[in-house]
Amino acid sequence: MNIRSLTRGDGVVIGAAVLLFIASFLDFYSCEGDYCGDVPNGWDDKLFPVLPSIFLAGLIAAGLIVASRFQPAGRKLAGLGLDQWGTALAVFAAWSALWTLIGGLDLDKGIGQILGFIAALALAAGAVLSQTLPALKAPLMGTPGPQAPSPYGAGQAPGYGYPAQHGAPSPYGAQPGQPGQPGQPGGQQPYGGPQQAVQQPGPGAPQPGGEFAPFWFAVPVTRPLYAEDGSPTAIAELAPGTWYLAVDQRGQALVAQTQDGRRGVLQDTTGIQRG
Repeated sequence: MNIRSLTRGDGVVIGAAVLLFIASFLDFYSCEGDYCGDVPNGWDDKLFPVLPSIFLAGLIAAGLIVASRFQPAGRKLAGLGLDQWGTALAVFAAWSALWTLIGGLDLDKGIGQILGFIAALALAAGAVLSQTLPALKAPLMGTPGPQAPSPYGAGQAPGYGYPAQHGAPSPYGAQPGQPGQPGQPGGQQPYGGPQQAVQQPGPGAPQPGGEFAPFWFAVPVTRPLYAEDGSPTAIAELAPGTWYLAVDQRGQALVAQTQDGRRGVLQDTTGIQRG
């Protein structure tokens, strides 16, 4: 589970779900006087079906949307993705809360009912707009920046994609942090280019001689990895904050390898961070 897979829209959904949970324990109606008795909240069976149609529907919707971020791309339940089910439930919860606010019993609206409607509306808005609004599609935690090399020749920080961690040979011909290579502080040769090179090629660009040089990269937002045979089905999902190995290039796309050894095509390479 990688928390960097969450977006700002997911943060809105989580915050709205917390607010909805709090509202479920507050008075659903307002009543003053000696004859009011106990004022029910969202969990009181006297208000059925308020609990399943608003509060439980909203909480389950938030859980499905967040859970979908940690599932492989393409996984579906009854033909729909978990985020699609969550979005539908969130809209249903907001719709139900609206009708209890403008209809229902002829009683004064309580803080639980008003706050529940606001939370359900925010939940539905976050679920819908996070799919289309660029500001909400951005990573919640941000993408980690490149780490400065150690002056003592130490390996890179732990994380998938660094050969020093797994004991495998570097695709660039030298281990990260290995001294004696010119080109950057600490003697590291960036990206495995020739020692005489003055300017390194951009991400995914062929090396001199027409040969592709593998390199490590990270994505700024969650992106699908498609099968190499060209089928539209995603075989994996690349998450921000994790390093992946680019093993080949197909036009503007990259052939990437995941942690478990699966290979696929990353079609959207805009904004990738080269390690």
